Amino acid sequence: MRKWLKQIAISLLTALLVAKTSLAVDRSLIRDLGTGGEGDLGTWGQVSLPRSPSPPVSRSPSPLLPQSPGLPVPFSPGLPVSQSPGLPVPWSPSPLLEGRQLFIEERFSEAVEIWERAAEAFQESGSELSRAIALNYLCLAYQKLGQWDRAKKAIEESLSLLEMGQNTLAANYPSVLGAVLNTRGRLELSLGKSIEALDTWKQAAANYRQGQDSQGAIGAEINQAEALATLGLYSQAQKTLERIEQQLENQPSSLVKATGLRSIGNALRRMGDLEKSLAILQESLNIARRFHSRAAISAAHFSLGNTAVALAKKAEDLGDKKRQAAARQSALDYYQQAVERSESPMMRIRASLNRLSLFTNIKQFDRARELASAIQPELLNLPPSRQKVYAQINFAGSLRELENNLNTESNLNFHKSRSLTLTSVAFCLATAVRDAKNIGDMRAYSYALGNLGELYESTEQWEEAERLTNQALLEAQSINAADIAYRWQWQLGRILQVKGKMKEATAAYRVAVETLATLRNELAGISTDIQFDFRESVEPVYRELVGLLLAKSEGIETGQENLQEARQLIESLQLAEIDNFFQEACLDTMPVAIDRIDSQAASIYPIILEDRLEVILALPGSELRQYTTVISKKKVEKVLSQLRRDLGRITPSKQKIVRLSQQVYDWIIRPAAKEIEESGVETLAFVLDGLLRNIPMAALHDGEGYLIEKYSIALTPGLQLLNPQPLAPEDRTVLAAGLSEARAGFSALPNVIREIEEIEEIEEIGASRVLLNEEFTGDALRKELNQFPFPVIHIATHGQFSSQAENTFILAYDRKINVKELDALLRNRQEEGGNPIELLVFSACETARGDDRAALGLAGVAVRAGARSTLATLWQVSDRSTAELMAEFYRQLAVANTSKALALRRAQLSIMKQRRYGIPYFWAPYVLVGSWL
Repeated sequence: MRKWLKQIAISLLTALLVAKTSLAVDRSLIRDLGTGGEGDLGTWGQVSLPRSPSPPVSRSPSPLLPQSPGLPVPFSPGLPVSQSPGLPVPWSPSPLLEGRQLFIEERFSEAVEIWERAAEAFQESGSELSRAIALNYLCLAYQKLGQWDRAKKAIEESLSLLEMGQNTLAANYPSVLGAVLNTRGRLELSLGKSIEALDTWKQAAANYRQGQDSQGAIGAEINQAEALATLGLYSQAQKTLERIEQQLENQPSSLVKATGLRSIGNALRRMGDLEKSLAILQESLNIARRFHSRAAISAAHFSLGNTAVALAKKAEDLGDKKRQAAARQSALDYYQQAVERSESPMMRIRASLNRLSLFTNIKQFDRARELASAIQPELLNLPPSRQKVYAQINFAGSLRELENNLNTESNLNFHKSRSLTLTSVAFCLATAVRDAKNIGDMRAYSYALGNLGELYESTEQWEEAERLTNQALLEAQSINAADIAYRWQWQLGRILQVKGKMKEATAAYRVAVETLATLRNELAGISTDIQFDFRESVEPVYRELVGLLLAKSEGIETGQENLQEARQLIESLQLAEIDNFFQEACLDTMPVAIDRIDSQAASIYPIILEDRLEVILALPGSELRQYTTVISKKKVEKVLSQLRRDLGRITPSKQKIVRLSQQVYDWIIRPAAKEIEESGVETLAFVLDGLLRNIPMAALHDGEGYLIEKYSIALTPGLQLLNPQPLAPEDRTVLAAGLSEARAGFSALPNVIREIEEIEEIEEIGASRVLLNEEFTGDALRKELNQFPFPVIHIATHGQFSSQAENTFILAYDRKINVKELDALLRNRQEEGGNPIELLVFSACETARGDDRAALGLAGVAVRAGARSTLATLWQVSDRSTAELMAEFYRQLAVANTSKALALRRAQLSIMKQRRYGIPYFWAPYVLVGSWL
């Protein structure tokens, strides 16, 4: 092994020597490259240049939407060069165009040199307006290079010069000002000033409209949608895009319209609206075909390929292998069309790289190797640019995936093949580092350095890995690139941990988590598509830090500070998951001590790590306690999946259920069963992790009986999310909405009528309002919620909770109500000063089959609705038993001093005692989320 590692080290050293520079693949850049490049908005947000068609301007890695480059020149459409205002002949307009072309090629440092010289020449000749335009260009280039102070200075001077020269520009002034404001908005958004960016882009759009520049106005409005999404105002962002789409629909077909539609389609993909993205991109393609534009056709195919990949990822998460395979094949076809239609070498390479990544994912290794051999020489022939750097990183990543699968080859050729592959990877990354450094692109330089450090990490060359990672981190921090920095802080933590430097490793992980906290809005707004995967890019940082904090030294118990921090981290992770689910970061939290909520409740935090299951127990008035089961994550998840399957069957093997549920009980409860019993607590509040969220804790078995027979049970995403308060007698007025008839392919639920009638008959509940069948429409529900602040909302209809917001819904008579619409309905009254929902009940919903993380949808709805408590079902049960359980729940809730958790426990026990409903299938799936008081 040492000999082999030495060979790898020599290979890497050779690559470094070839690069002739001090060196260092971000998998999130695969496919989309982050540089742009789907031709978005190349003709938007700028003043046109006569006799010089504008090619699409590429984007740097963007949080959500395509950037409007805002590259104006001092001409209005159709203005002859001889009439250009204040532009000296020697400079007219070649330096601006020359720099622009370099910018398009992502050779930003070279573009800066050209534009800086132009700005100086314009100043010397007294051409202040032309200098203003050059400064606007420079602001864009400075942003790409992370030179924020220079960018701010350039744009402010540009705006000042424009204000002084507006009389000279006359009719052209509004459009030019709109373009410069577009650039300032981009700068503000990059600096985290989303509200200011939104206001600036509104001003830009207004100026464009005043200048009768509809293209620029639409570009600025698309940018507004990006700012809204970054602020977490997802629904407003969607409405903005829909309004822009309507504007485009009313325009005649043109290549400009095709570009605008493509921009919207790409934006919708990044927001997670994949079906709409696909439809709009197809429309863009149809228009491009009518005009026989090879560039527009290729760009549309490329964007369609990216959306198809996102659809494949969505199908994979839902366990739908058939749709996953179909979407992947569609993506391959789209990318192939992009390659065949494009006249741009970079577009051909980018589409080919995406095909290569797909081939490795679907294990078509022969085709992948063949394609890789074709890509490599084309890649080497490209001129240095940011796009080339990211393409090299992308290519290296795909080669790494190929290398990871070489163990399927014969043992005889394995080490030789692996060595050759790693040499190619190292060469790609070394070249990327060299190119990034030569063009002065510090962001790309940091990416390349960090990924070369990760390559050294994977070959266990720890000293060099640490050196390169530190260098990459310094470069990222020098340009305030927190989205890159946290990755290298995380990577540094991993390296230090392996080196045995636990204190330093923990510190590195903590800084990574702190950096992620500053990125909360940006990360929440990015859909789990080809650009970003929460489970791969964020969740492991939290889990690995928790693992470090809970690691026990020989004979030394974990300290209380570490236990407290680990508990808070798990709660923060759950909060981040909900943010990511809704693509909005708007849940404010405040930690609450368990014994301050309820002195008769214990909180239990089971945490699934790669090599063990940790449990943190908090008993009132006691220190936190930790207990550990050494078992692999794979084995834990296998047991949990089997148990969930059997619990959801109406004819299960009772013996098997008891055996599996007892195994889970042994992990989570048994080590502390005696302490819990002696403490006198009556309620167990679980903060569940991973697949445990799919298991009703009520069904855990100790060998003699179920957990629900001893304790009331509640779930919460975290105590810091609670707003605990008992249900007051005056807070029992119910709005009941139900659907008993078959609708939209869903079966009838005849006992829903009985369920609602029995709730109405309970005197203590108070006067109720009922929406049944045809009365239960989306609009009717909105009207009732707005007219009266019902403390209890009971919804008895088909519904589904999923790990993906677009697949989480309830069924009304007229349509499905998506979770985001439901969220808006429920939160609207609180935003208008109404009282919070005390109890929200979903009595006939279920978690999506095949979706291991479907319970995330339940947690998301529960927390975001603003309800203190939510009662729902993990799987759909016989509506007859549901009607009986729900009636009993409300009867118990009407009893004085009865908590919601106790009312649910009594209702479950009443069902369990009936012989026909004795198995967990009937009584176990009901879970109370949030406050149990």
